[in-house]
Amino acid sequence: MSATILIIEDSPEIRLSARFILEDNGYQVLECDSPFTAHTLIEDSQAIDLILLDMNFTRDTTSGDEGMAFLKHLHKQQLDIPVIAMTAWSSVDLAVRAMQLGACDFIEKPWQNQRLLKLLDQQLTLKKLNKQNQKLQQQLNDHTSPTFVYHSHAMQQLISQLAKVAKTDANILLTGENGTGKSQLAQWLHQQSTRHTQPFIAVNMGAIVESLFESEMFGHKKGAFTDAKNERIGRFELADNGSLFLDEIANIPLPQQAKLLRVLESQEFEMVGASQTKKTNVRLISATNGDIATLIKQGQFREDLYYRVNTLEFVIPPLRERIEDIVPLCEHFINLHAKKYSSAMLTLSECAKQALNHYSWPGNVRELSHVIERAILLAATDTLTANDLNLQNNQSSNTLPLMTLEHAERQLINLALKQTQGHIPNAAKLLGLGKSSMYRRLEKYGITV
Repeated sequence: MSATILIIEDSPEIRLSARFILEDNGYQVLECDSPFTAHTLIEDSQAIDLILLDMNFTRDTTSGDEGMAFLKHLHKQQLDIPVIAMTAWSSVDLAVRAMQLGACDFIEKPWQNQRLLKLLDQQLTLKKLNKQNQKLQQQLNDHTSPTFVYHSHAMQQLISQLAKVAKTDANILLTGENGTGKSQLAQWLHQQSTRHTQPFIAVNMGAIVESLFESEMFGHKKGAFTDAKNERIGRFELADNGSLFLDEIANIPLPQQAKLLRVLESQEFEMVGASQTKKTNVRLISATNGDIATLIKQGQFREDLYYRVNTLEFVIPPLRERIEDIVPLCEHFINLHAKKYSSAMLTLSECAKQALNHYSWPGNVRELSHVIERAILLAATDTLTANDLNLQNNQSSNTLPLMTLEHAERQLINLALKQTQGHIPNAAKLLGLGKSSMYRRLEKYGITV
């Protein structure tokens, strides 16, 4: 799209002359006859890329005070629009004062057409480069690239389904227990999409402080609030033309869900402290370990937002249901952590493989990574044994102590809740209970989550 130039000039002849030159060179042009009328136009316009500002208007023809007042207004409003100042009464002092107030360059009237076009090209190119550098810096700070490993039939079937929709722009919701690799799958989806050369921006919605939600997602202007010492680009803008991954989406507070829904429906947002509306073009991938259907019934999650984010929904199986993946994942993590700690490459003994395959892995792939990392740090030899893995304390015993049925039931419920990190529906599934039966037992034994 061509750049939009706003001309603020009280002379209709000069505005017309500038319009002819700019439009002949592919620019879009807006006009105002005074700084006062420009204020309203800037507030209402969605995109002004550069301003050509006359410094003298009705008040006088030499001081430049009205142009200076307009530059001060732009600074106060935190509007990041480059300004080229122009006047027929050029002086070094006026040029210096204008640039001290934020003007990026200065041109004398009557101008040379090639000089004007060169200034415009320089400033628009500089603005674009600054924006790209800021985006790249935030992307480097926000994102690292994990490796995705799978061998099991369950995962092969899931990947086959995901591959069919990866190249579309359909919104995808990934569900499953904690630690199953939803974030790695989200990145795989991006890498397989037509947007793979564009940014992949991931954000943990559960880690965002509610008061900073808009700043994180939509960005803020410098000075928009007390701690806003620099402008920050929001996640929607960072992910423009790429993929935006919202992890733990069920944790978004209700008031913020409405703001997210508005952006997803309109593809428009405003930075905090700014009046200009920006467009966003992202492919949305979301993930949660929560039971959104229950949250909707409880009034904790908006049904319209749910239908917006889950055009397609996929459930990631837990590690205990894809045993074929356990040893290959272990070998991957051995390689990864051995490099991290500059240690010798270790191998898995047969007894270690058996212990790994018989363990229930309540923490899934994330727990497996931690177990291997700990084992590498403490290993005495170059072969990891079952003892090095330290899983025996987590294995259930074949010998049960004598106790009442109520006592045993209470212990089983607590164990299931512990293994599912307090997720009641998943705990009920582990025990072979329906959700209503599970809730009755929680009430019966006074168990709180």
